[in-house]
Amino acid sequence: MQYRHKKQFGQHFLRDESALEAIVQALKAYWPAGPVWEIGPGQGVLTQKLLQHKAWELYLTEIDRDLQAWLRQNISLPEERWLDGDFLRVAKPVEGAMALTGNFPYQISTEILFRLLDEYPNIPVMVGMFQREVAQRVAAKEGSKTYGVTSVLLQAFFEMEYLFELPPEAFDPPPQVHSAVIRLRAKPEEAVADLPLKQFRTLVKTAFGQRRKTLKNALSGLHLSEGVLPDAWKGKRAEQLPVEAFETMARSWKENL
Repeated sequence: MQYRHKKQFGQHFLRDESALEAIVQALKAYWPAGPVWEIGPGQGVLTQKLLQHKAWELYLTEIDRDLQAWLRQNISLPEERWLDGDFLRVAKPVEGAMALTGNFPYQISTEILFRLLDEYPNIPVMVGMFQREVAQRVAAKEGSKTYGVTSVLLQAFFEMEYLFELPPEAFDPPPQVHSAVIRLRAKPEEAVADLPLKQFRTLVKTAFGQRRKTLKNALSGLHLSEGVLPDAWKGKRAEQLPVEAFETMARSWKENL
């Protein structure tokens, strides 16, 4: 296929065969059967690998109209499995659980992760390719400079595994960054059943919004009730607290509203 890559879609097509197979196996390990949603199939290289596993019901979302046409000519799927358009605006195609995978467009990778959070627990497994810095941010632990809003929100609801990295030359055209594949698995619902998402998100975003300030000062605008922010944490900065500490504060905040 003669195709001119479009910068506005961040197209860098994965060509490394071993990486493609590793993505499939990483997905299969925790999602052996059922619906799978691939985002940004591009020229269908990963798609062909996914189709070899007959226990999956594959759905595709591609934003590029030229690639949509090519994919339809070269890949046989029922009409209802084609979800053309922008993943951030396309409705989830099935009720209940489905897996998510893809060589994700790097310019919307954070938005993809936040949609995954919005869909919890109906997307219990995600295996995806991200810019290395984004993957590292998701995996970061307290005390790290890369630990932030994305780290805390996702790690509260998902088990995170940093699987492997790839150099630019594994793609066509090569990006100017390194890439990494991560796997996220939804934690059991009972583990987060009493975690108030609205308060949790507000608390985390506010704390990291002024990350150089102590939590006492960064959170002052929320007017938290006495005891929601323990004295032992008031002098700390957001990056010094583990995910569990933010969960504890969010639960306490809700109880004191």
